[in-house]
Amino acid sequence: MSTHAKRERLLLADLLEATGPDAPTLCEGWQTRDLAAHVVVRERRADAAGGILIKPLADRLARVQAEFAAKPYEELIQLIRTGPPRFSPFALKQIDEVSNAVEFYVHAEDVRRAQPDWTPRPLDPVFSDTLWSRLERAARMLGRKAPVGLVLRRPDGQTVVAHRGAPAVTVTGEPGELTMFAFGRQDVADVQVEGDKDAVEKLHGTKQLGI
Repeated sequence: MSTHAKRERLLLADLLEATGPDAPTLCEGWQTRDLAAHVVVRERRADAAGGILIKPLADRLARVQAEFAAKPYEELIQLIRTGPPRFSPFALKQIDEVSNAVEFYVHAEDVRRAQPDWTPRPLDPVFSDTLWSRLERAARMLGRKAPVGLVLRRPDGQTVVAHRGAPAVTVTGEPGELTMFAFGRQDVADVQVEGDKDAVEKLHGTKQLGI
């Protein structure tokens, strides 16, 4: 069983610890404390975490997340490191890997790339292929609100259509960078964007990519 999720979990915890509770992140309106609280609530409070995707539950999620954000920062980091409790679905290795490898990768980059001295992080080929595989499956959901056609392409030519439409924009990059782009982090993704000028401008002007 692959352990990408576990590795990214520990990396995220280390980054959160190193930057401290008040550092910026790429998540609009969130400092590192808020991001840490989000991760903990997502894994440990299923009664509130549904608000991430279900609007009627958003207020409850906000209240619970604020309660966790008020906890000692060191406690939040330790909860991330130790992982979910046994009764959580995320405690199953298979579910943890499928649900968290990408989640923790993106959030680790949310911390890293918000710092002024960040540098590109090389990814091993196996993890890159994993990110691409997940992106292939999730591309249409992630790109559903794109204002133009959207094609994601690896440097080796492998492609996936994230949104059908014309004119279409093609975004080329390594899987990790395409993942960041597809999850709404267009401004920091190291990618090449090609297509009709107006279509490219529309794509860059939207914040509706990602979930």
